Amino acid sequence: MRYSSLLIPTLREDPGEAETVSHRLLLRAGMIRKVAAGIYTFLPLGYRVLKNVERIVREEMDRAGAQEILMPFVQPAELWRETGRWAQYGKELLRLKDRHEREFCLGPTHEEVVTDLVRREVKSYRQLPITLYQIQAKFRDEIRPRFGLMRGREFLMKDAYSFDRDDDGSRVSYDVMYQAYTRIFTRCGLTFRPVEADAGLIGGSFSHEFMVLADTGEEGIASCDVCGYAANVERAESVGLTGDGLARASTGSMEEVATPGKHTVAEVAAFLGVPPDRLLKTLLYQAGDRVVAVLVRGDHEVNEIKLKRHLGVAEVALATDAVIATATGGPKGFSGPVDLRDVPIVADHAAVGVRDAVVGANRADTHLIHVDPTRDCRIDVVADVRNAVAGDPCPRCADGRVSITRGIEVGHVFRLGTKYSDAMHAAYLDHEGKERPMVMGCYGIGVSRVVAAAVEQNHDAKGIVWPAPLAPFPVHLVPLNERSAAVMAATTRIESALGHVGVDVLVDDRAERPGVKFNDADLLGIPIQVILGEKSVAQGEVELKDRRSGNVRKVKIDEAAGLIAASVTAGR
Repeated sequence: MRYSSLLIPTLREDPGEAETVSHRLLLRAGMIRKVAAGIYTFLPLGYRVLKNVERIVREEMDRAGAQEILMPFVQPAELWRETGRWAQYGKELLRLKDRHEREFCLGPTHEEVVTDLVRREVKSYRQLPITLYQIQAKFRDEIRPRFGLMRGREFLMKDAYSFDRDDDGSRVSYDVMYQAYTRIFTRCGLTFRPVEADAGLIGGSFSHEFMVLADTGEEGIASCDVCGYAANVERAESVGLTGDGLARASTGSMEEVATPGKHTVAEVAAFLGVPPDRLLKTLLYQAGDRVVAVLVRGDHEVNEIKLKRHLGVAEVALATDAVIATATGGPKGFSGPVDLRDVPIVADHAAVGVRDAVVGANRADTHLIHVDPTRDCRIDVVADVRNAVAGDPCPRCADGRVSITRGIEVGHVFRLGTKYSDAMHAAYLDHEGKERPMVMGCYGIGVSRVVAAAVEQNHDAKGIVWPAPLAPFPVHLVPLNERSAAVMAATTRIESALGHVGVDVLVDDRAERPGVKFNDADLLGIPIQVILGEKSVAQGEVELKDRRSGNVRKVKIDEAAGLIAASVTAGR
């Protein structure tokens, strides 16, 4: 393929709108262009990368026995009302009406549609198990779409759904998909890790996220250095901390101290000359129609996912200043657990292990010192309601410690149970003629997000460094003088030889200076660059450059195609 015939509008400068490495480089390399907030067009090179991801996903899904279908992007409201998600999903669900005033939505996911399909077509245990999948656009109306393809509103997704006779069968289907995902991301050339995760709005009892490891990732991964335990920080279990000098004996009776204008943990700790882990934060949350106080150590953060799960509510939100004043009698920034009446207190495990603590006094500019939460406070329940942090004891083994790394979620597998089949009456007749609900699983891959994640993990100061299986072309021929008959003859010769063995090639035939061609070649990130200069061609040689390592070697023109083809085959 000739560069001059493709739309590859590279940019010399970083776009002002770009917030992440992948956003910046995909725009600069002319692979995507913004249409609206969170909505992008894939240009020819970007689309070739996207199709490579699709191909790998499709091959492994077919290998796992899943059957490909295609469901509608626009979905009727009545299906979502059957499961209750029409109201639950909130504003991320983009709703619309047709000319007859019937309500629809743009599909953010397809559990309702696929369950409706299966309940109509599958009636007998003989038809189960079955797994159906599609690769199709999704739309989620994010409040703040950002980071380019990482958190867009419209995106390409592979979603699969398994239907089984019972829990045992569902576990088998889940494991089959888990293994398929492992093969997919391995074949994509990505460094990744499966981690335990929260099921979120999809629901279900058990799930794993597949995280591409990258320093720029927006997700935290807590993992053990001994037993291999790994979980999304939202899901990671935290245990009580009573070591490291945190469980101190109280030095005396509780007393008040003035802390004028000191609201934050850092301000109070510095003013009183105590470490942040001696402070206990009391945060008030609105959980449905009730107010709940949450007690965590000063150096810890409340995990709202865990809190929602513990309270059994769909949403929690920090209480307003007015609610705080009514509940505590004091202003925001000075709330505390002592003499806090009519408000249930949920204390984190680590918080109740602190002695000689500092807490808010529920009065402006005042704190209490020498507090023992088990002696001086009414604690209604102790639970795991904080984010895991580096150095925490492993929740699975006795010897390990938790470390925190960053990652990008590219896949998620769920065991749904009968949540959707019960709500939508997706049932089958067993071998005794008894009606039973189908047991479901759900499995998603953000196909377009994989493209962004690959760039976040594979780049350098010069541009993208594509993993070979995803690259838009495996080989980039760079003739440095397109007016030289000898250079172009050698270029055509190598291009033709590679074409005969099925290796696709991008030829930079533009009338540009060598420096421009070199910069663009590094920006585009194609794994193998073949540099053809007049002097080297006159000597019967070309230069092969490995984009990742930067290593360059000279080879004979007659041998170039064979060496390149062997390298391409090895990288696939």
